[in-house]
Amino acid sequence: MKVFKSSPYPYLDLKGAIEVEKLMDEIKVGEGGPFILQPGAFALAITKEEFTLADDLMGRLDGRSSLGRLGIVVHSTAARFDPGWSGKAVMELGNLGPMPVILYEGMRICALTFETLSSLAEIPYGKKQTHKYVQQENPQASKIQKEFTQQ
Repeated sequence: MKVFKSSPYPYLDLKGAIEVEKLMDEIKVGEGGPFILQPGAFALAITKEEFTLADDLMGRLDGRSSLGRLGIVVHSTAARFDPGWSGKAVMELGNLGPMPVILYEGMRICALTFETLSSLAEIPYGKKQTHKYVQQENPQASKIQKEFTQQ
């Protein structure tokens, strides 16, 4: 898991020189161990499963309804996995509910669905020069700043 730590900065400037990774703490949760997600909190977590998508297959990550009814969201925006993507899925966990919720390592939090495309992707994710999260083994902080330096 990764969570934001207290920061001396009043905001995140995406064109600035601050590395988002340095603003986060990694938290190791032991096998079957608890992680308390506080109301209004945000955490990055990673699945145990690793997968690779063929060049004509895309994936989608969805949260579980039972957790959603408690206010737990599993992804903020990044629910789609492009053809050619490979690695472990990162979940963007948030607690929109009024009470802390304990999540346990190994519990079912999300589901992946897959769709076959009508043709191969022209440039699969792992072959794009702009890919940022291929072959991730741990949750990685946002790398959106790379988009400003690649222009």
